[in-house]
Amino acid sequence: MSEPVFPPLLTGHPAKGGEDPFEKAQAMAALGCDSGSVVYNIQADRLRAAIVFAPEVVLQDAMAMLPLCAVGFQNALGALAPPEVAVHLGWDGLICVNGAKCGQFHVAASTSDPDQIPDWLVVGWELVLLQTSDAPGQTPDVTALYDEGCAEVSATQLVESWSRHMLTWLNRWSEDGNAPLHGEWLGLLRGVGEPIEGQGVFLGTDERFGMLIRDKDETHLRPLTNLLEAT
Repeated sequence: MSEPVFPPLLTGHPAKGGEDPFEKAQAMAALGCDSGSVVYNIQADRLRAAIVFAPEVVLQDAMAMLPLCAVGFQNALGALAPPEVAVHLGWDGLICVNGAKCGQFHVAASTSDPDQIPDWLVVGWELVLLQTSDAPGQTPDVTALYDEGCAEVSATQLVESWSRHMLTWLNRWSEDGNAPLHGEWLGLLRGVGEPIEGQGVFLGTDERFGMLIRDKDETHLRPLTNLLEAT
């Protein structure tokens, strides 16, 4: 299998064996690696990748990199997959293909203080390529990319395409702010306007991509920083 070729400003770093790119990218970031470092692991049954950012804005604004990377992924897979394949996103980083869970985004940063500029921020994602369950029919809400008519989508191609689409959105975000990204992302989100069990109705998101939940007469905000994983 050929290694991905990344556009200028990005550098690829293959992970070894079963190494988790998301964890490796955090370790590299803590040691001071360059922004734009992409760690990836392409295996027969799953694809994982992560990218290191060096934000110049406070964490609550830098968290825009999560929806930015997710929209870049949706655009990339949407361009490579057959036109009848639907790719949607969850506010919490879920990747859905034809309505079933197929992958997940993750995010970590050097700080959890929303008003502090982080030294680094890492966004990672994983995608199931092949089902490993002996009875996949028992989990209809979970799927794999190659079970959804995407057997011709190369994992290497997908990583390359994601990196290009992500950079395109990064440039647009740098020039135009959150608004264009917010509009694109909101149109891809699952569950908007629907109830969340025990919490209220998912109304949409605020200008910083935080989840707005309507519970009776009150609206609650769940900021994206709630999705930060322990480093």
